[in-house]
Amino acid sequence: MAGSYTKKEFGVGPEEQTLLKDSNGSRIVAKGTEPVRLSPGWEGTGRPEDELNFKGVTMDQADLEINPPNDRLNIVFLILLLHGIGSLMPWNMFITAKDYFVDYKMSKNYTSIDPFYTTNFLPILGFAAQIPNLLFNWLNIFIQLGGNLTTRIVWGIFVEVLIFVFTIVLAMIDTSAWSDIFFWITMISVVMLNTASGIYQNSIFGMAAKLPFKYTGAVVLGSNISGTFTAIINLIAQIMAPNVRTAAIYYFITALFVLLACFDTYFALPINRFYRYHELLHKKESKRRQLEHGSRGVKENVPYWTIFRQCLPQCFNIFFLFFVTLSIFPSVHSDIRRSDPNFIIPADYYSNVMCFLTFNITAMIGSSIASMVQWPSKNYLVFPIILRALYIPLFLLCNYQPKDIQRVLPVLINNDWLYLIIAITMGLTSGYFSSIAMMYCPRMVESHHAATAGMFGAASLITGIFTGILFSMVMPYVISLHV
Repeated sequence: MAGSYTKKEFGVGPEEQTLLKDSNGSRIVAKGTEPVRLSPGWEGTGRPEDELNFKGVTMDQADLEINPPNDRLNIVFLILLLHGIGSLMPWNMFITAKDYFVDYKMSKNYTSIDPFYTTNFLPILGFAAQIPNLLFNWLNIFIQLGGNLTTRIVWGIFVEVLIFVFTIVLAMIDTSAWSDIFFWITMISVVMLNTASGIYQNSIFGMAAKLPFKYTGAVVLGSNISGTFTAIINLIAQIMAPNVRTAAIYYFITALFVLLACFDTYFALPINRFYRYHELLHKKESKRRQLEHGSRGVKENVPYWTIFRQCLPQCFNIFFLFFVTLSIFPSVHSDIRRSDPNFIIPADYYSNVMCFLTFNITAMIGSSIASMVQWPSKNYLVFPIILRALYIPLFLLCNYQPKDIQRVLPVLINNDWLYLIIAITMGLTSGYFSSIAMMYCPRMVESHHAATAGMFGAASLITGIFTGILFSMVMPYVISLHV
């Protein structure tokens, strides 16, 4: 029949028919050309009804979906790396400034008295810093602390900036007549600072979760770099400044600039097409899940106890690793003195280089190695982590000389190079095994419970830090006991 054809003749389906006709009205297909193909109907894509009617869909959103952008010059990655540095900046700035607080602001030469808290200043500071983190992390497992990310991040950074400005003002003025008040003001500032920092850090991870996995890795990498960055800034300030007071002012002003950079770059993210694209995908996925759960009308109860039992081995690994590390660093580690007067590192810079710089660099390297190699397996990781407990007596046998404590325990490791090797291995194992344990923890449970297992791991981490800091308060008295 004129004008008729079959699928076999033209290799096309019923929806892929040409609309060209000859003078007699018969449909024709030009030889050697591809027939016009009509895409399946928009309604067949399974999209929500609002999108089918283009309700709430802007031209910008449509353009982003049609042309998915790339992260040009890794701008978003670098911004999240910066926020990772900024999120741990408060904790690192205060513990690395031990010389400023203990040897200057609260020293007997400056205050004319002998304050009770100088011996255990770092453990007390760590205790004040970690209380908010401990409460928020355990509470966040069972009560999801939500809220607008922008509000949480902006106010978190704003509070941190105000407290650092206040800290700089305290560094400028004479506090010798009210050293006790200065101490308690510092501790209150640390509590407020770490509360704001905890909210800010959690929010940054929530923001990174909207992006591909490597962007969460950027925040983690930034957190690892933060300690090294802080130790280097402290060393530079100490070398360039004429005295401790001026060095502290330069040091804390640097933290202020980093936080202001974090503040500015956060508002640059919504301008970036790559970030807007993934934020759009995240919103659509959240809306789809809401529709699915709404149609079922049933809310799933999270089996917290079952999840905790399944990931308990890794939670113990995480807890014990950080317990050992924080029992030593920074309180014991920073009070180890130079044994050889001719050692290559001068006495004035010995603690900064051998403790803060060494630990932070090696922990960062160890964490980086863990992203390439994971050994031993999750069933055997507990053995090297328990063996790390040997670092506690090893560091006590070094030339550990806490302030205002008469040492009775003999110094058996009085070689600075041997002490440096011990310090390097301690930092490497801390960074390496902590990263592996945190990676193993979500794998111990079913995939849809991985996020909850990850929160149990994070809470175990903070608990290990907190108890390790408390245990470090005992160390000065261990070496002073008569056996």
